[in-house]
Formats: sequence, structure tokens, C-alpha cells
Amino acid sequence: MMSLPPTDQHAFAALRQFTQPRITLERCEFCGAELAPAHEHLLEPGRRQLCCCCGACGVLLAEHEGQRFRRVPHRVERLADVQIADAQWDALHIPINLAFFYHSTPAAQVLALFPSPAGATEALLARESWLELARRNPVLQELAPDVEALLVNRMGLARDYFRTSIDECYKLVGLIRARWRGLSGGTEVWEDIADFFTGLHEQCPPQGGLWHA
Repeated sequence: MMSLPPTDQHAFAALRQFTQPRITLERCEFCGAELAPAHEHLLEPGRRQLCCCCGACGVLLAEHEGQRFRRVPHRVERLADVQIADAQWDALHIPINLAFFYHSTPAAQVLALFPSPAGATEALLARESWLELARRNPVLQELAPDVEALLVNRMGLARDYFRTSIDECYKLVGLIRARWRGLSGGTEVWEDIADFFTGLHEQCPPQGGLWHA
């Protein structure tokens, strides 16, 4: 094998560093501390804005600026007892079979959003239909305002309903926005969506087990 002169070796070494995948480290948006891949979030309900934060900032800001920020406790629970018939779902007037619902304190009502290539898009929710659905499924009335949601996956044959922290919903929104290609989204984005829900199932406590924050 032909060896390169020392100057050329250094040149190729310098170029190689630009071809290596760069690891983007997330940092606390308040103090700048480096964050682990799984980290806490604060929600600013008035702006529907999620902020990445370290544990210390999460506690301090939620306590001292509680009117502005809400700490998002991590939760993923599959609601096996929730039943939504096709006619009930159609009555909600959600344009696709993938959506999340949560009670917004600034709006003083339940909002319905669905992920799209443009981000989280609000649907015009049929209020009476939602109230009837919540009456038939009382657990939907127990969602913590702003920070917990009902995440619905009725794509294809799936009929999955999760009580989950709002950051998981926006994680799905971000995934779709980043991976969508063309008109149909492309094969990869649908595989990523399937993997996302597989991950949610894996986070759920055993059936009948207790959920812990």
C-alpha cells in the first residue's frame, strides 16, 4: 500500500474530522448544564413551549415561577380500558388517526392537536363529543392540566390509547416534522412512527402494575 507523505497525512486527518458524525449535546436552557438524552422538561403553557432543563432548574423554576412554568413529570401508561368506537372517533372531527388531547389552562378547555409535517396542528374539536367520550371513560377527566395528554394511535389496525406526559407527544411531533418526505411521508417516517409507539409500549408498567413518577 502506498504511504502518503507526512504533510498529506495531516491534511487527510484534518479533512476526516469533518466527515465524522457530530454528536449534538443538549444543554439546560436555563443554566447551560449538559443534559443526558433522557432529561426533564418545563412547560410554558401560555406559549405551548417546552424547555429542556436539568433537575435543579426544573425544581427551582417550577416552585418559584409556578405561574409561568409547569414541571413535566414523566409518565407513559397504556389505557387498556379506554374504548373509542369508530363512530365516536369520527364525531370528534380529527382529520387523521393520530392525535393528542390535553386540558389547556390558558385556553380553559381541552385542545386536540395532531402531528403534521408543519409541526403540531390544532384541530377544531367537537366539544360535546369529547365530553361524552370523557363521561364514558372517566380516566380522561384525571389528566393533569397542561402536562398530561391522551395520545391516540388509530393508524391502520392500531387502537392504542396512552396517558402520557406532554413531552412524549411533542417528541412524536418533532420526529414527524424532521423525517417527513414528499406527499406521503416516505417509508422511513412510518417505520419511525411504529418504533416510537413500540418504545411507548416498552415504557409502560406491567398490566395491573403501579405507575411511579
